[in-house]
Amino acid sequence: LPGDLPTPKLPRPLSTAMSRTLLLTTFLLAAVAGGTPGESGISHEELLGRLREVTEELARIQALVHAEGGDGEPPHQGRLQTRRMHASDTASIADLQGAMNHMWLLICGALVMFMQAGFAMLEAGCCRSKNVQNIMMKNLTDVCAGTMCWWAFGWMFAYGPVEGRTKFAGNTEYFGHDFMAEPYTGTIVSTDKPLNWFFQWAFCSAAATIVSGGIAERVNFPCYFLYTLCMTSIIYPVVVAWTWSGNGWLQGGNDEHINSVGYFDFAGSGIVHMCGGVGALVGAIVVGPRTGRWDEDRATEFDPHSLPLVVLGTFILWFGWYGFNCGSTLGMADTATGQLAASVAMNTTISAATGGLTVLGLRLLLLKRYDVGGMCNGILAGLVSITAPCGNVECGSACCIGLIGALIYQGASSLLRKVKIDDPIDAFPVHGAAGAWGTLAAVIFDWGDGIGVFHGWGGFSCTTDSAGGCLDGARGQAFVANLVGIIAIAAWTGLLSAVILVPLKFVALRATDEVQELGMDTAKHSPTKAYAHEW
Repeated sequence: LPGDLPTPKLPRPLSTAMSRTLLLTTFLLAAVAGGTPGESGISHEELLGRLREVTEELARIQALVHAEGGDGEPPHQGRLQTRRMHASDTASIADLQGAMNHMWLLICGALVMFMQAGFAMLEAGCCRSKNVQNIMMKNLTDVCAGTMCWWAFGWMFAYGPVEGRTKFAGNTEYFGHDFMAEPYTGTIVSTDKPLNWFFQWAFCSAAATIVSGGIAERVNFPCYFLYTLCMTSIIYPVVVAWTWSGNGWLQGGNDEHINSVGYFDFAGSGIVHMCGGVGALVGAIVVGPRTGRWDEDRATEFDPHSLPLVVLGTFILWFGWYGFNCGSTLGMADTATGQLAASVAMNTTISAATGGLTVLGLRLLLLKRYDVGGMCNGILAGLVSITAPCGNVECGSACCIGLIGALIYQGASSLLRKVKIDDPIDAFPVHGAAGAWGTLAAVIFDWGDGIGVFHGWGGFSCTTDSAGGCLDGARGQAFVANLVGIIAIAAWTGLLSAVILVPLKFVALRATDEVQELGMDTAKHSPTKAYAHEW
């Protein structure tokens, strides 16, 4: 080797093995830098041999450092630092998971809230232009008044802790009480309740808005405003308390649920959509049809005034539905939850597409014409149908669920027309009938893992058997539980809606024939029309 190489100065004490390897590596690098192996006095064979020695030394060093806990440090000190590092990493991972969960639910909640724009466009497009302002005001009221009611009493009934032995509804945390401060001390603490409040508020607003479409163009605003207050503060929150709160009598996973499984609804086919759909049906029956609706010589007068708005509203709702369904994973902190959310998105997409194509083909067969509005409602029926089973069925089942949901929608829509119940946007066929079907489909098409799972505020938990494993063979019990849930939700919503609306019918629930003929916008609003030009 050319020249004498100085011993390298090490920054801190290293093990003997580490020093030897560094020296050997230095010699080899100097040999290569001095020219070819033959010219620098070292043969190829010797160079390869020394390289092997370096490799062996490095392996030994790795083992020694691993055993000693560091570069020449006492073993106990290295292990202590490792423990501290692991504890710090664990805390950082927990913080990151919490942040991801918060971000996920905030984004999904915003998507669900944006569905209000879809409802507004869909409802406005389906109705006559002379009532568009009135429709927009009702939808805005659903959000604004619904927010105040959810804050005041809705959250309390739905998710508030239960004091005393009751499975009916929560009875604490009204007006956000105890959301931000510990009792007695007043110390501000970090909680998840504002996040959960926001996400579930968006669902509550959606349920209220569904009713608006079923009674459009002929209900006086003050009466509708009163009904919205009741829907968002009592009717819908109590349904949630029975099913999603973790304390309700329909809920699985507690000591007093309906059977060993309990009601299962991943994202709300029954809890949200059927609740709103039944309210719309009762409202349509109590208020009665629009003036002249069933006169044969005026049939075309009640056609949708803007199909572009209908299509726009449908696309907005479809987009927002990914927040509705995927967000019901209630978090996004690990790969398994991400895979579940992806499966939910795939099922949601397939069911919606199948529903739209089914109604398009069916109406082409029956009417010999393409029906864009019918296709839009078929898409929505597919979305409603998959909302309950989206997390526990396979993609082929999602296709079947969307197809059957579209057929059920078409049958319910035709039935309402036959019995002359005026539902301008088919709110009950889309949300009520398809919602009931979706609730049953969650059991019928379950792939074997989801039946033993309930959606409670603590997340998703497995209903255990006597051996501590997940309960199997529960499909029959789950079917009974979901069937009872459908009946209970329909009865509660229908009864309370009737109690509220029937007395109002004798006061000022329905707009007069003169106001309906003139148009709600001209008679009640300023400016007197929604569009700057005649439509």
